[in-house]
Amino acid sequence: MGWEKLRGKNGMIPSQMLKGTLEGCILKVIGRSETYGYEITQQLRQYGFSEIAEGTIYPLLLRLEKNGLISAQYRQSALGPKRKYFSLTDKGIEELRCFSKSWMELENAVNQVMNSDRPSPPAPGSRTEEIRGGNRDE
Repeated sequence: MGWEKLRGKNGMIPSQMLKGTLEGCILKVIGRSETYGYEITQQLRQYGFSEIAEGTIYPLLLRLEKNGLISAQYRQSALGPKRKYFSLTDKGIEELRCFSKSWMELENAVNQVMNSDRPSPPAPGSRTEEIRGGNRDE
């Protein structure tokens, strides 16, 4: 697992950064309405995941289904073969709630770091504090 990248609206997004977030985004898309794999891919592309391939989405859907977060039902399509429609289970609804809460906390923390122009104070007793003169024995 290297830093393979997928192109987003504003450049390249390292795949490692996507790993933990893509499943949460898929749960959110499915939580809005029952949907199938291709449609999920299209919606994610509209939100800025422009290089997400169906081949990336289907293994995630299988894992979410295996973990009991989504359920699937085959339905006839007017445009061809049956489609596998996904919906959230109760466990999936709870997982989405937890993901959303964690994401907001992470987003807030990262934004604070990225938007701060001042260096943070060293932690008490840290080596940085000693170097800056906080704990010198003189």
